[in-house]
Amino acid sequence: MRKILILFWLLVPVAMAAYHYGPGQQLMTIDAVGKTLREAEGLVASGKELVDDGQQREANLKFNEAIEKFDDAIQRLPKEREHEIQRIRLEKAKALFSSQQNPTARTELEALLDELTGEKKSEQDELLIADTREALAASQFYMTWLMRIEGLPRETWEPEAARARQNYQVIAERAQSIGGSVEEKAKEDLEAAVRLALVDLDDLQGLPLPSQ
Repeated sequence: MRKILILFWLLVPVAMAAYHYGPGQQLMTIDAVGKTLREAEGLVASGKELVDDGQQREANLKFNEAIEKFDDAIQRLPKEREHEIQRIRLEKAKALFSSQQNPTARTELEALLDELTGEKKSEQDELLIADTREALAASQFYMTWLMRIEGLPRETWEPEAARARQNYQVIAERAQSIGGSVEEKAKEDLEAAVRLALVDLDDLQGLPLPSQ
């Protein structure tokens, strides 16, 4: 019995080390990533408050810091936690959009949506796809608006406008099964995307830019 007890106590440090460098190490990484993500979310919230106060330049600093933290979280998470990584990629793209880096945000969102829709999807994936598509549609809508007020020819901005309408159409069709305010907002977004391609340029230039 004494030998068994001695062996047990000798094995305790070995077991603790195995846990630390195995599952325990992974849990520590995930905890650290969680802390990083909370910090990123706080920076995004602060950035949005600054935008509301008309301080876009100061807001961009917050958003850019958040983007760095999102990148750090993506790099540190184990590859098998794919869904969490994809969700972080979406939040990073939204921060890019908010920081006026729309072309980069749009590229990130297009790549993520292609990846998500090419997989065997779970219910979780469907929600992520819907969120990604909505963010991409908003990015395409905003880019169309900018190209139009800059006076670019129709053949330049129309493909972007068409992509925005297509994505808003998919969102509206999905929202029909939900109903209520979700369906109402989806219809309004689709109608706005249709009007954007039809409105006279002089009238468009007299309107404020849509919120990012």
